[in-house]
Amino acid sequence: MVKKYLLVVFIVQLLAAYSLAQAAPKNGKPRPHVVVIGVNGMEWDFIRPLLLRGEMPNLSRVLHSGVYGKLRTVGSPNCPKVYSAIATSTPPEQNGITGFVVGGITANTNMLKQEPLWSILSKQGITVGMANVPATFPVMPVNGYMVSGMLTRGKECEDGVLCSPKLSEVQGGDAVYPKSMVSELQANVGDFYIDCARMPSANELKGKETEVIDAWLNKVAVIRSQQTKLFDYLLTHHPTDFTMLAQSCEDRVGHWLYPIQPHNAGFNPKVNAVRLDAFPSQYVAFDKVLGKVLEHVDASTYLLILSDHGIKPLREFEEDPHMHMDHGGTTPVVAKHDFADGDDVPGGFIMMGPDVKKNVRLMGFSASVFDIAPTILHLYGIPQPPQMKGHVLAQVFDDSHTTPKLSAQNTNQK
Repeated sequence: MVKKYLLVVFIVQLLAAYSLAQAAPKNGKPRPHVVVIGVNGMEWDFIRPLLLRGEMPNLSRVLHSGVYGKLRTVGSPNCPKVYSAIATSTPPEQNGITGFVVGGITANTNMLKQEPLWSILSKQGITVGMANVPATFPVMPVNGYMVSGMLTRGKECEDGVLCSPKLSEVQGGDAVYPKSMVSELQANVGDFYIDCARMPSANELKGKETEVIDAWLNKVAVIRSQQTKLFDYLLTHHPTDFTMLAQSCEDRVGHWLYPIQPHNAGFNPKVNAVRLDAFPSQYVAFDKVLGKVLEHVDASTYLLILSDHGIKPLREFEEDPHMHMDHGGTTPVVAKHDFADGDDVPGGFIMMGPDVKKNVRLMGFSASVFDIAPTILHLYGIPQPPQMKGHVLAQVFDDSHTTPKLSAQNTNQK
């Protein structure tokens, strides 16, 4: 009996050792740990004053520990359009996702014409974890897990545009891969909302503006709390080589509660004078989410914080596309991001890591949304596919950085 037991133990140990050997790169170095956090509509004009007032200590810590600056986005930027450009490093007209709705159908992963970053990493044996990233519904198989984000369809929200169905209310496709993970998340995180809440319509606001605004912001706070719990659970119990997390509440609040002045277009004192703190408070709340994520980031981790675009008050004479289904039908929108010239609403780029320069600001448009995927592939030593239009952000690394080499194990993966 003892000999049999010892034999079983030996076989288990042998299998474990074999698995570790297969997972480890052949060059003797551990695979990079990369965490990407997407902030929807991060506006530097609001972030900077909050940093100066000391209200975003976690972001301040990251800025001083890395490289930061504006991120050039695409023309007329919106979330599915930009996040798909980030994932594929190709323009919207080439990757298939040109907006919230494409050819009369809500944008979805089945429309992708170019291979996204998470698929390339998975094929090379890199473990991948994703949660709440826009335009990832229905979820795709990865070497790890994926929880969908913005554009997930669900109960009473069949079009999927700016919905926030609960996990149990998802319809028309899978919101979680692998599907077996659904019960685990419901048991340990709860029946959380996917994405931020749809904004109320003008009719819903009329005559009870303060009541509706307060109730909506309370729901936003609940959703952010649930997402934070989800992120913490995934990072704790399902660690992966590459993890990408995103939130959308900042952008959603900014569209109709941006603290504009009376001379701005669309100003309505019954709405815009109710909660002047609403929009900047979202960034303060995000900083707390960042603090929770930083608990899972050590000195050997590469951390990237990205914003797909900024957000500015309505101006000029461009047609405002937000007054239709994209943003709740008749919601009194006062700020937007899809100006024809994307340089008017640049996103944000922040990166820190073991060989990343410290406390360096990138001037002008040194970084583009197309550069993110090539830079991440570079960290893993994976060659950039020819269809990708961006380049590796070599300027963010210090002199100690060396070009990683793709292990023999990974080059043989199909």
